[in-house]
Formats: sequence, structure tokens, C-alpha cells
Amino acid sequence: MKVLFLSPHYPAEMLDFSRGLAEVGAQVYGVGDAPAHQLPASVKPYLHDYLQMPGLMRGDEALEPLLAMARRVGIDRVETLWEPLVMLAASLREGLGIPGMHRDVTLGFRDKPVMKARAVAGGVRVPRFARAASVSGVLEAAQTIGYPVVIKPVSGAGSADTWRVDDEAEAQARLETMGHVPEVSIEEFIEGDEFTYDGVAIEGEPVFESITQYHPPPLQARSQEWVSPAQITLRDPYIPATQPGIELGRQVLSALGMGTGFFHMEWFRTRSGEAVFGEIGSRNGGAKLMDAINFANDIDIYREWARAVCWHAFEATPRRQHHVVTVFKRAQGRGRITGVQGLEAVRQRAGDGLVLVDLLPVGHPRRNWKHTLMSDGYVTMRSVDYADVCEMRDVAVNRLKMFAE
Repeated sequence: MKVLFLSPHYPAEMLDFSRGLAEVGAQVYGVGDAPAHQLPASVKPYLHDYLQMPGLMRGDEALEPLLAMARRVGIDRVETLWEPLVMLAASLREGLGIPGMHRDVTLGFRDKPVMKARAVAGGVRVPRFARAASVSGVLEAAQTIGYPVVIKPVSGAGSADTWRVDDEAEAQARLETMGHVPEVSIEEFIEGDEFTYDGVAIEGEPVFESITQYHPPPLQARSQEWVSPAQITLRDPYIPATQPGIELGRQVLSALGMGTGFFHMEWFRTRSGEAVFGEIGSRNGGAKLMDAINFANDIDIYREWARAVCWHAFEATPRRQHHVVTVFKRAQGRGRITGVQGLEAVRQRAGDGLVLVDLLPVGHPRRNWKHTLMSDGYVTMRSVDYADVCEMRDVAVNRLKMFAE
């Protein structure tokens, strides 16, 4: 099995997905825009070969050279889990005539208004929405939908350039910062708790499912620097409170024609308990979510994804014993990290439940919290008891502090 894997080294979790492919018996042909000598040492043993493609992010420019290379090598699968490259991967599959999701299906997981239109056609409850390529078009759509609305890029990933706006003046102010965004999706704002629905599907049928809750919802976390965003991956997604999200997710996968691979969906639970669709991508969730899934289920989700896309199999048995919380920290101040306070309190409260600590060291420049949820580091903890893991979260949120100057 020869697999062309686009961007085998970035984002960081792709290193483990590359490993997973190699461990299930694939010959991994990596393609990236970085020179081979700049690849992380940890990924090199898993790559059978590597091609530097400087124009990789310009899909049309990279398509023909990659098709020629793939035909010469005899590629069996084309995979990527990085959002900006999913359409290129689909074009390559189509051009090669090999299995996998082609352009029209993939578009439904990439273009948000198309996504929602297809979901509506499949009977899925979605926020009211529109798309616009001009300021006047956005304002007109927002007026029709009714404030508050959420504005975001049509083809965005994560919560970058995503804003809640409560009136026309605020909408105009936000749009002034989005001049680099060619087209905007305008959506009804849904009040409620926000969750993810993550998993692996084989020919559209989910063979693994997971639910994670955001604390607080991402729009709030990305608008207030003092917030320590947290997310709790539930040990058992099949409980009454989240079962509507599971059922909604399966309905969305069917409506959008999901094939084989990872999916990452965001959904809302309203005060009445209704599940409302947010958006979905044919990729994994970021921000250490894969590690949380592994810690919750005692599996290697990287390897099982690889087994699914290569061999249409999922062999792991999820143990579903632990709730897992990851808390992300933002240093107080500007400049370089000068100190960390409260880590010992986290260690004492979590005990053996503290499974990961990755905080920027003293002297390291702060990261831009607006550009990455990872912020200046994180801690990951787990427990068999939900109330216990919530208490761990609260200690990390309130007592763990980082400083910079």
C-alpha cells in the first residue's frame, strides 16, 4: 500500500499520523513545502520518500506535478488531515481514479454554506445562514438573519477570523479586520453549550465516536485573553445528555456523503436539550484532542485512522474508562516567559491523573494567543469520575499561572 501523505510533518500531530501509516504497513510518500533537511527527526523514519513542493499551498500549481509523481510511483491512496490541503487531496484522487473522497463530496466539508445547505437537504437542524463577498452583502444578510450573528470565513479552519457580532456597527468593525478573507459566512448565533463529535468512519459508517465539551465556548475563549480555555473529552459519549449529538453527527455524515477517514464536527446543545449542527471537517480535531481521545480510551487513534484509510479496518477496542481534560494557559504580560506559579497545586490535586505537562520554559517568547489555542502551554489530566476531572480543571484554570515581561 503506497500512500501519498500531504504535509506529513505539520501541524504537529501529523508526525503521529505519519507513524500510524507506517505502522499499519503503508509506504508513506510525504509531500510538503519544507526542505527535507528541515523535517523533524521524529518523522523521517516513517517516510519511505519525501518530495518538497514549494507551491503546495497553491493547489492548482501543485496538482499536475503531483499527479505525474503519483502515477510514476503507483500511489494507492492520497491522504491529508490539514484543512487547507483537503481539496488538493480530493483533486489528486479524482485525477488518479483511486478510492477516497473526491472534490464534490470534499467541498461539503470545506465550504460552510455548501455544507449547511447539504445538511438542511438531509433534514439536519442548522443555524440560519448566508454567504457574502462584500461588506454590504454581509450587513444585508445579518439584518435578514437577525442579530446577534456569527461571521466567519467560508473556507476557514478552527475559530480564526470568527466573531459574534451584536449589531451593524460591530459587524463593520470586525469586517475591517477581515480584508484578507475573500468570502464570508453569516450564521444565526446559537445560545447553548458547545461540543465536538469526533471519530473515524469507514465508507460513511462511524467505527469510532467521541464527544468533547468546550469550557467556555470557543467564541468566548478567543475574545478574552484572561480565559484559560479547557476541553473535556467524555469517557462515554453514549449518555442521555450527549446522545442527541451522536445522532445528529451520524445524520450529518450521511447527508454530506462521508467516505473513509477522520471527521471533526462542532455542535450545540440548547437549553431545551436540542442538538444543533455547527460545522464539520473531514479531518481530525486539533489542540491536543487526539491525545485526549487516546487517554480516554487507551487506544492509538493515529494508528487506527491509518488502518481505516489503508485497509478499511478498525481493530482497537476503546476502554472508555477516563474523562480527560486539557487546560490551555495564557501568560500574563508581554514578551518572554518569566515564571510559572501553581503547577505544584495542579500536581497535588491531579496526582497520577496528570498525564501531560507542556508549558513554555522561562525565557521563551510568548505565543500570540489569538493565533493558536495552544497559547503558552497546557496540562492534560484524567479521572474515572466526571466531578473529579472538573475539579482538576478548576485548579488548573484558577491556580496555574504563567507570567511574561
